[in-house]
Amino acid sequence: MRWFETPNFDFIGAHKIAYYFSGALMLISLVAIFGLGLNYGIDFRGGNEYVFQFEEPVEIVETRSELTEALGVQPEVRHYGSSSEIMIRTDAEGEITEIRGMIESSLSEIYPDNPYTVIKTDVVGPRFAEDLRVAAMNSVLFALAVVFIYILIRFKKWYFSAGAVAALFHDVTIVLGVFTILAQFAPFDVTIGQAIIAAFLTIVGYSLNDTVVVFDRIRENSIIYKTMEFKKMVNKSLNDTLSRTVITSVTTLFVVTVLFIFGGEVLKGFSFALIIGVILGTYSSLFVASALVVELELRAKAKAKAKS
Repeated sequence: MRWFETPNFDFIGAHKIAYYFSGALMLISLVAIFGLGLNYGIDFRGGNEYVFQFEEPVEIVETRSELTEALGVQPEVRHYGSSSEIMIRTDAEGEITEIRGMIESSLSEIYPDNPYTVIKTDVVGPRFAEDLRVAAMNSVLFALAVVFIYILIRFKKWYFSAGAVAALFHDVTIVLGVFTILAQFAPFDVTIGQAIIAAFLTIVGYSLNDTVVVFDRIRENSIIYKTMEFKKMVNKSLNDTLSRTVITSVTTLFVVTVLFIFGGEVLKGFSFALIIGVILGTYSSLFVASALVVELELRAKAKAKAKS
């Protein structure tokens, strides 16, 4: 870690490469989102939910495969509290009792020597699912709006707000794109549900925290180094906070990786979103948010100079 003692990396000088890289990721993500469509879970598209408790542990992958054949569509199958309890969600067409009968028949064939009981049967109606979907979207947009206002009040300049919000939008969009692409072949559940929306809001908070730390140092250095060129001063601020940024990111990444490996099937999608979010949040704080602040600041000065 000695190279973090007096770092002197040219983050701002690499902004064009970062723009091309981020632009490519954004383009791929948007094409995936609008081309393939978001892979909504039962929470957001409606369907039936069943919880079964077995006497012995059951295998999720095998159960999902067998139920897909029986129902004609792939259901969501997760452990529910323990390895002997499973939650099954499906949007297969039919009456709730009819679908439950098909599931029970399949489970009896898969586990003939493993008796079960039905703990819960529930229905998520289309109207309720649509309301949840709209509320989830509004929560993310509201969070971005509040962030814009907060940064504007704290740093008194609109381009700090623009840089922070652009970085957050960048992070959330790419995570959405990754989840949309992985929905085709991921070995764990990557459907967009309430847990993933919670992960997105967590990513917004984490990325914002990193960005605010950098912006605070930029503000401090702008007072200390009044004669320094703005671009160099921002670059110095990024290097000043680099050690803190990397250490925070690595320790957070370690925790969410452990959660992904040992947290069980239910938490895999949530923790995977956080892993990507932590990496993207660190990257966007160093290469996206600050670079946009520099660019917008220089444009604002050039415009003011032209008017005078």
